[in-house]
Amino acid sequence: MGMLDGKVVAITGAGRGVGRAIALCAAAEGAAVLVNDLGSGTAGEGTDQGLAAQVVAEIEAAGGRAIANGASITDPRGAVSVVEDAVAAFGRIDGVVNNAGFLRDSIFHRMSRVDWDDIIDVHLNGYFAVAKAAAPHFKEQGSGTFVHMTSTSGLIGNFGQANYSAAKAGVIGLSTSIALDMQRFGVTSNCIAPFAWSRLTETIPTDTEEQKQRVARIMEMKPEKIAPLAVFLCSDAAKSVTAQIFGVRKNEIFLFSRPQPIRSAHHAEGWTPESVQDIMLPSFRPSFQPLQRSGDVFSWDPI
Repeated sequence: MGMLDGKVVAITGAGRGVGRAIALCAAAEGAAVLVNDLGSGTAGEGTDQGLAAQVVAEIEAAGGRAIANGASITDPRGAVSVVEDAVAAFGRIDGVVNNAGFLRDSIFHRMSRVDWDDIIDVHLNGYFAVAKAAAPHFKEQGSGTFVHMTSTSGLIGNFGQANYSAAKAGVIGLSTSIALDMQRFGVTSNCIAPFAWSRLTETIPTDTEEQKQRVARIMEMKPEKIAPLAVFLCSDAAKSVTAQIFGVRKNEIFLFSRPQPIRSAHHAEGWTPESVQDIMLPSFRPSFQPLQRSGDVFSWDPI
């Protein structure tokens, strides 16, 4: 008996990397899998419809069930087709893994509006569109799971990724709202921040020794390490887990906090700019968050 026996799971961006690893693991655990992938390059250019078909062939060769879908989730009709094709082929939909995406890195003040819009469109608008297409099915059957890929670029921060960081921070808000709105229908929604060497991390520069060491650490983190948590979150064993933010780095699993108040200040006479400076600032300053990158927080080698 597999953990996903009898379930149908749709996975976007499943032709390569993390998505492919999740698709193979879900199929091995008994799920019928819709493998969605437009087949675009690392910056969102071009298409390759063969990528999804290759993953389907791997699943079928291992005795599993799968179909391919080559739609772009940035096209509202394409996003709907991800769900509709799964239901047409397998009779239902039980889980959605929002994983599709690409990068357009640039220093903030040099970033074009096109690069901003394109990243937001796939990582946030596309995730919303696929989730919304699945929601009526989940509501009707009284069950369903969403797993959305976020990033420590959105949780913590990184250089040259204003578009990606904003989108991935937005994914956390989207997932939390879905969890709240759909809880009464037995639906869960969670996020995973994956650490893995993939075609996206291959774009990281290696011009300095520090960058070379960073890439060497990332290369130890295989996409297959992410899959078990994603598959678990799609299973009935995770029915009580919702609105959480996880991270996976090699053999480590992390649970991230959502922002909560950490200090408060009250002034009975009301605040003025001067009293904010004189009272609030010295009171709050010891608790101010430092400006950090993901690599500053996760500074030890993958375990």
